[in-house]
Amino acid sequence: MPNGAHYILSIDQGTTSTRALLFDQSGSPMRVRQKELRQIYPQDGWVEHDAEEIWEATLDVCRGLLTAGTHVENIAAIGITNQRETTVLWERATGKPLHNAIVWQDRRTAELCAKLKAEGKESAVQAKTGLLLDPYFSGTKLAWLLDNVPNARVRAEKGELCFGTIDSWLIYKLTGGKVHATDATNASRTLLFNIGTQAWDDEILGWLGIPRALLPEVKDCCADFGLTEKSLFGAEVRVAGVAGDQQAATVGQACFEPGLMKSTYGTGCFAVLNTGERQVASANRLLTTVAYRLGGKTTYALEGSIFMAGAIVQWLRDEMRLISSSAESEALAADADPNSSVVLVPAFTGLGAPYWDPHARAALFGMTRDTGAAEIVRAAVESVSFQTRDLMEAMTADMKAAGLESPQALRVDGGMVANNWFMQNLTDILGRPVERPAITETTALGAAYLAGMQVGFYGTPQDVARHWQCERRFEPEMVEAERTARYGRWGQAVGRVLTRQAVL
Repeated sequence: MPNGAHYILSIDQGTTSTRALLFDQSGSPMRVRQKELRQIYPQDGWVEHDAEEIWEATLDVCRGLLTAGTHVENIAAIGITNQRETTVLWERATGKPLHNAIVWQDRRTAELCAKLKAEGKESAVQAKTGLLLDPYFSGTKLAWLLDNVPNARVRAEKGELCFGTIDSWLIYKLTGGKVHATDATNASRTLLFNIGTQAWDDEILGWLGIPRALLPEVKDCCADFGLTEKSLFGAEVRVAGVAGDQQAATVGQACFEPGLMKSTYGTGCFAVLNTGERQVASANRLLTTVAYRLGGKTTYALEGSIFMAGAIVQWLRDEMRLISSSAESEALAADADPNSSVVLVPAFTGLGAPYWDPHARAALFGMTRDTGAAEIVRAAVESVSFQTRDLMEAMTADMKAAGLESPQALRVDGGMVANNWFMQNLTDILGRPVERPAITETTALGAAYLAGMQVGFYGTPQDVARHWQCERRFEPEMVEAERTARYGRWGQAVGRVLTRQAVL
């Protein structure tokens, strides 16, 4: 670690923005730069990003931090966290993408997933990867690129191309093409990685027609991912920690013990429950995934993924124009008629766990003549609470079946948790306490912790856990009868949007 290095630079490349943050040795965020990311929708169900735009934005926000009184010599290391599953295919020699990045929300490979299911492959895929056959994951997106970009498959077999999730893409660009690598958490989300053997799975690669030559090296979350090109920041900086956004948030929330659970409310909502060294197989269509891998030792987790959380608030603002800023959703939800029975099922890009129905579409139920903007906003925000309960119910059942204790409280983070109405509604619908940490930048903080642990800036995971502080603990106030009635209406509404393709 360089002398005078007071900070870790954390790159948080998300679905809707690219951010860079500086964290000090106490784990406090000192400075942040952010740039919005353009969304590309070529057709219904398709979502893309411009990978070059992501790289340029990353460079811009990092340089922005280094022109505000902080010099590159003050940076001990770089940590990277990223939107997972989003798929990039680029030329190894030039670093030029062959196509827009296909975003995790994209559903274009639904038919391929259905075909593989019909061939009876889902049980083997789940046993190997912990995942389900859904367009969400990278593997079928990569297969689509190889099938639809001219000459891509031939070039891939010759070793001329690289595949990577966004972390791999940024590592490649930061190191000037010297390092093509990923970490175990991002690898575990590709549908191509055997989480038991911790290696790329040749059988699945064969099913999807993906050449091994395309794939990055898989490293621990704390590892040497190379040095940045000197020309980028004026000096070389080591990239020392990498994790997908939800696993990074798990580290940032100090969920290092089995039974600890966090839920991040960003564009989507993602709940992760630490299961320790055990791979808990889900009978409730949750995902078994890698929580983190440190020192060659893998810690596993159960995860439930909701596609629309903060994105629902964006929809209220940008498409429906019911609010002019995200912050307004709190006051409007609080002003809504408390007896309103309006339910929004936000299946704008299908439904995630535990339904996994890519063909479901959003619907609004229960409106009456006096339903107004406030009631619709409340229903939109409350839909995130209902979806979280769906995940909690599934996790509780899976943990009970495995002989493990279910979580007693939920640690939360992400942009939505600043909304106190949402926090109280969430704990009311769950019937469990919800804990909001003092530092809610937990995704970027997790990446900083990983890089810092690698270079000696932070200590051990136990040292990191001692940094965690609860800012506010929300306790349930809703009576059980109302909680049951509201959740029952949600279940009925979901049942009405599910398609025949859904497997429950």
